Amino acid sequence: MANFSKSNVPQFSVEVYQNEFLPEGGREVNAIVTVTSTGGGTTGGIPLAGSAPAPAYRPGRGPDAAVVLMVDCSGSMDYPPTKMRNARDATAAAIDALREGTRFAVVAGTHVAKDVYPGNGGLAVADQQTKAQAKDALRKLSAGGGTAIGTWLRLADRLLGAAEVGIRHGILLTDGRNEHEAPEDLRAALDSCAGRFTCDARGVGTDWEVKEVTGIAAALLGTADIVADPAGLAADFTRMMENAMGKEVADVALRLWTPVGVEIRFVKQVAPTVADLTGRRTEASPRAGDYPTGSWGDESRDYHVCVLVPEAGIGQEMLAARVSLILPDPSGAGAPRTLSQGLVRAVWTDDMVASTSINPQVAHYTGQAELAQVIQQGLDARKSGDFDGATAKLGRAVQLASASGNQDTAKLLSKVVDVVDAATGTVRLKAKVAEADEMTLETRSTKTVRVKK
Repeated sequence: MANFSKSNVPQFSVEVYQNEFLPEGGREVNAIVTVTSTGGGTTGGIPLAGSAPAPAYRPGRGPDAAVVLMVDCSGSMDYPPTKMRNARDATAAAIDALREGTRFAVVAGTHVAKDVYPGNGGLAVADQQTKAQAKDALRKLSAGGGTAIGTWLRLADRLLGAAEVGIRHGILLTDGRNEHEAPEDLRAALDSCAGRFTCDARGVGTDWEVKEVTGIAAALLGTADIVADPAGLAADFTRMMENAMGKEVADVALRLWTPVGVEIRFVKQVAPTVADLTGRRTEASPRAGDYPTGSWGDESRDYHVCVLVPEAGIGQEMLAARVSLILPDPSGAGAPRTLSQGLVRAVWTDDMVASTSINPQVAHYTGQAELAQVIQQGLDARKSGDFDGATAKLGRAVQLASASGNQDTAKLLSKVVDVVDAATGTVRLKAKVAEADEMTLETRSTKTVRVKK
């Protein structure tokens, strides 16, 4: 039996990339903050705790985690009949990927939510027997009824909230639009669940609403994607569950401290996807606020921080912001732990070369954020019949994707437009576009590529 010391739990690092030099009168300071978590894979799921050594690893214990799988069982899942079968098989594959010791439940979602396994208002503990029982319960699922996703999320929240675990996660599958509850009901459910668990969302087929599914994932700090062919569900669900099982630390916050007089323009995650966190700030102290980042395993993410500093004279310098990774005390009674931190600086200079140089990381991710935006704008324009506007926006997207080396997005764009010249963004809208191709581009528009360092 191995005893893992404090050095074996996930370790966080923060690196800041910026051009700190400003011209006289300059106020805008941009920085890319790279956060990396390493070492979590050795702990067997033991959560990062205060300063105490990690508990001894017990083989088979599994992660300190709970997962609820929400499966759409509305009537549309019967068209074609293979869709429901594929959903059952995919959920079974995800259950197989659960580590032993993980708490879990399966929810059947229609216009109401039903706890179909374990079915007692609680969570089962994953082992060979409970996995087999859950798969038996799945075989009995049939399609019928409407779609009210907010009820599914609220049931998942009740089930997950009862578990004393570090990681709480949901996986949600839907094939249709949320037609049996008002949009404000879904929004209220998301507001209620935000910060309580993370959730990956998947749309299967092409009859669902992209903005609903991506909105769920964004609100609950998870991933969103399309599985246009239901036959691909099992592989996708297995990957999602394996990713969930790799998470070691929950509720990590990016804390931004700024001096008096400094204004925060925005805080965005920019890799692996674009997600604006600016409006999700919670105040930590008079000069500091926390931005949620969700759960972490062994991974690296990039964030773009933009602040406005007061004007200063040549030769002056100041600390524009301090960025810290914060882990709250699990009991809620103690002080949060600072995992790592970095500094954002501002220095005023009359060296025009220094002050006008754009940091490569800042330039790259500014382009990636614009890429996500112009894809959305272009697709919206196309849907509304503004074909000139769509051509201009999607042409700009092709140009940005080509310049940044975002080959995956470039390939998706080529299914919506004919590319005449990628370098100049000269394109023609395709006369006919498969619905699945358009939805895939929209769903994956926020995926970015890392800057080449």
